[in-house]
Amino acid sequence: MNTVLCINDNLADGEAWMTHLHMRGYETVSSDIKGLASIKNDAWTRTGLLLSHEAAKILATDTAGLAGWCRKLKADRIVVVDKPGETFALKGEFNGSVLRLTPSTVGWRYASEVAARFLDADQNVAAGDAQTFNLLRLARRVAMSDVTVMLVGPTGTGKEVISKYLHNSSKRSREAFIAVNCAAVPDTMLEALLFGYEKGAFTGAHTPNKGIFRAADGGTLLLDEVSEMAPHLQAKFLRVLQEKEVTPLGGSKAVPIDVRVIATSNRYMMEEVKAGRFREDLYYRLNVFPLATQALAERPGDILPIAILLLSKHTGGFPNIPELSEAAIEKLEAYEWPGNVRELENVLQRALVLSGGAVIEPDHLMIELHDSGAELVNFEPRQKRHAVAG
Repeated sequence: MNTVLCINDNLADGEAWMTHLHMRGYETVSSDIKGLASIKNDAWTRTGLLLSHEAAKILATDTAGLAGWCRKLKADRIVVVDKPGETFALKGEFNGSVLRLTPSTVGWRYASEVAARFLDADQNVAAGDAQTFNLLRLARRVAMSDVTVMLVGPTGTGKEVISKYLHNSSKRSREAFIAVNCAAVPDTMLEALLFGYEKGAFTGAHTPNKGIFRAADGGTLLLDEVSEMAPHLQAKFLRVLQEKEVTPLGGSKAVPIDVRVIATSNRYMMEEVKAGRFREDLYYRLNVFPLATQALAERPGDILPIAILLLSKHTGGFPNIPELSEAAIEKLEAYEWPGNVRELENVLQRALVLSGGAVIEPDHLMIELHDSGAELVNFEPRQKRHAVAG
């Protein structure tokens, strides 16, 4: 979703809301209720709607009703903002398409970020840092072509998220997106999994299998941690990329395929090439367009947006997420996150348990060992008991 329409009637801090949403990558349009009828939205495929509680009541009493106006404005996600109160509150309505939000008087930053994340209908990429927005803009341009992409970066920095974003932004978005972790599948199984096999190709091949390449035909295939692929598979994979056809195990006839390949690695690929662990010709075939993700510590602006998306994931949706206090947000943003997003997710899951659904405070964020309040116990090896002859 690229457009958010802000209805500014009785919307407190309306200009601040629009500025924040614009900084989160949205195209923002402002109007009052009287001007809604004249809005030209032919170029919109869909939009988000941000309005005050009072404006929502006025539209609800109109002959078209709030639902009618939402259809006319192509708004499929609506945030209704109440006046700030002492406590932060959320309420979901209309099968999750409407979020009623009450900011706390000291928590506007958190409330505005919740709204920005909710208005993203795809809710795949949580971003707030300039570096990430630059990467997403570049990825969107790359998605318009069919070039092979090599995506590198530390573990847990969102390589698969960016890969899905590439797929969803491409002309292949209606077709399959299939991800295979090359490090998680044994070499013998990976070959059959990727290229498929004919009946009787090996012991246990009782029925033919078309394989991942053919299953992804027309869509996108993500080969995660491609640097872990065995050398003999690299040679076969190179031929698939060159010829755009695949020969299943036990078969003699090549089958043409149309697949967009994205390969990822958490290693520096040129070092793998120089060490002889990865074929140089395959590397250059994959590295048509290189993209790189950064460690979470290098993009602190992403920490709060990602945290909100993770809280939504682990509480069953946006209406159920608790508030993060400003002090808790500052603690999250001050930490270096050596484990990247996966470590952040663990910390937030612990915080949900400790806070009991109430406001998450700094004490609930067990980031380092001493935060747990538990003492380490040194377990001495049990001395071997010897039987005493009587």
